[in-house]
Order: sequence, then structure tokens, then C-alpha cells
Amino acid sequence: MSEAAPSPAPVAVLGAGLLGAAMAARLGEQGHDVRLWNRSPERAAQAADGADGVRAVADLAEAVDGAAVVLTVLRDGDAVADVAVRFLPLLGGGDGPVWVQASTVGPRAAGELRAQADAAGAAFLDAPVSGSTDPARRGALTWLVAGDAAVLDRARPVLDDLGQRVQHVGGAEEASALKLVVNAWMTGATAVMADALALAERLGTDPGALREVLDGGPLGMPYALGKAAMMTSGEYPAGFPAELALKDLDLAADGGALPGALEPVRERLRAVADGGRGREDVAVLAEAPAAQE
Repeated sequence: MSEAAPSPAPVAVLGAGLLGAAMAARLGEQGHDVRLWNRSPERAAQAADGADGVRAVADLAEAVDGAAVVLTVLRDGDAVADVAVRFLPLLGGGDGPVWVQASTVGPRAAGELRAQADAAGAAFLDAPVSGSTDPARRGALTWLVAGDAAVLDRARPVLDDLGQRVQHVGGAEEASALKLVVNAWMTGATAVMADALALAERLGTDPGALREVLDGGPLGMPYALGKAAMMTSGEYPAGFPAELALKDLDLAADGGALPGALEPVRERLRAVADGGRGREDVAVLAEAPAAQE
């Protein structure tokens, strides 16, 4: 008689924003017992409503109790640190849950969070992702992981259910540094697509023809083509909000200026946010003033 397959690990997802909610829904569909917690409980309740296997909990202790993995998906390093102070004493040290820190916080904050985990004796992975809500729902994220390989092995069943690839890049803050580079490239590509479409209009060429030429060819980039579709429609439902793209470029700049073309892109994003459109998708760069010059 063959042995029954082990049940998927219970998971606490702390953060019910766009990405956290998408991760929770995917894990629930994969059979995990998911406890979804948010600093504002009503947001967790809304995200869990109708999601298979996902239960909104208002109490942080209840969320992490018995979990194999605690996944933090919060806005920034300060938010993660504030919540970590509250849940780390509940984890029971290195034999307790693995804390998978998936927020985009930058290398400096990642080091501080690792120090918090070390002080509590908790198993920790710095593991931001490449990908947003749609890849999360499809289990197609790419994990950028820094931490001990043995700890990664413990968390891998959860990471594998959310991602198509797990890239172990180091043992300290390398993952958070690489994530900022990836997001800078992604945001820069969005800005270039916006400008290419604007140029097509200026030259009297159908912008849709540009998409057709690129689609499926050697120059086609599915991410940029998806943003181009938003730009053509003029509708920008948030997959990666412009305000978060700006936050990540600010982290990458670390108080200075970004190299080359990235600094003007950052200023365009700032204009978008100042104009009240920061919660729309980063593709709204197509309507930033510089894209129309």
C-alpha cells in the first residue's frame, strides 16, 4: 500500500495587499491551510472572502500558530520590522516556522530584518519575488532567495507552489539588492515602451502596429507588451502600482541619484504620484508629461 502524500504545509501570510492576497489565494488553491493577516483586518477579510483554503484572522498569534512558513508581504521595511517585533517572540526559535521575508525592502532593511530574526533565534530567508499579482495567481513567480540552504529546503514546498523558479543568490542581502535591480529594469522598460508608443503617434504610425511587429519576434518582451496593451486602452488596473515602483527606485538610489536614464524615469513616477495616480499600474507612465514631449 502506497503512503499518502503529506498535506501541504500551513502558511501564515502577513499582508493582504495586492501581492499578499494573490499569494494567499494561490496557496489556498494548492491545498495549504492559509491564515491571512493584515494590519487592517477588514482588508484581510475582503481578500479571503471566496478564496478556497484562506482564512482571515485578526489575531497575529493565531495567524502564526502552527504555521510551517510565515510569509511577510508588506509595503516596506519599516512595516515589516514593526510586525516582526510582534510575531518573532511567538515563533519558538529555529525549530519553529521559517520566516520568508518577501517584501521589497532594499538591502539595508533586509540586513536589519535578518538581525531581528537572528536575535530571536528564528529561521529566516530574505526572499523577494520577481513578478506581480498575475504570476502569483498562476504560480509563476521567480523567487530571489538569500539565506541558509537548509532553511530554504524547509520553505521550498511553499515557494514551489507560488513560483516557477527559486534562485538562491547568496546568504545575506544579495536577494534584496538584486530585486531592486530587477524592478529598475522593469520600470525602465515600461517607460521606454510608453515613449515608443508616443513616438509612433508623433510619426503618424499606428501604435498597434508596433505591438504586432514585436509580438512573437526576437524583440518581443511579454512584460512590456502587456504594459503596451494597458497604454493603448488607457486603463491601468494595478498589477504593480506606480507608487511602489517609485518607492523601489528611491530605495535603489539610497539618497543619491540613479544612473543614466533611470533618474528621469524616477522623476516621471514622482509626477504621477504627485498627480494622484500612484495607485494605478506603473504603465500609467504613458500619461506622464515626459512621455508626451
